[in-house]
Amino acid sequence: MAASVHLARSRDLDAIEKIENDADRLLINELQPDDWATAPTGVARASEPGFILVVELDDGRVAGFVHVLEVDGICHLEQLSVAPRYARKGWGRALVEAAKVQAQKRGYHRISLRTFADIPWNAPFYASAGFAEEKPATQFHRSLVGIETELGLDRYARRVQMGAHLKTPGQ
Repeated sequence: MAASVHLARSRDLDAIEKIENDADRLLINELQPDDWATAPTGVARASEPGFILVVELDDGRVAGFVHVLEVDGICHLEQLSVAPRYARKGWGRALVEAAKVQAQKRGYHRISLRTFADIPWNAPFYASAGFAEEKPATQFHRSLVGIETELGLDRYARRVQMGAHLKTPGQ
């Protein structure tokens, strides 16, 4: 099935929450948490500083999205979700690569993220996309660790920060 990756439009925002909640079921099944928060709405995500890219299939359906925050001069991949029915077709990788290109166009040289270290479609996937583990060195990144602790995410599995250098023009 053909698809395109583009900046999210207002008509794409309704699909984002459902995609994330559906994709989170895989993580919930893996981690078996007592409780798991529902995803924020697409409108809430779009109201944050940064950008959202979506994979739109040729029939107009949104198959996945990546939400990237831009805070304090930092570019941070906040969320990547692909609807389970479209998983394992390369859409997640396409979204990550498109996010890296968009970040570079916006003047960033690095992009960061936080994820579960040992879930195959988390840190190992991101490592295959050029990300490497790093320590949270900025106030922004340390605040994310604090939020994760408040949410109790570290109860379920080890969390890590990862970062990737972005290509400069001509590389």
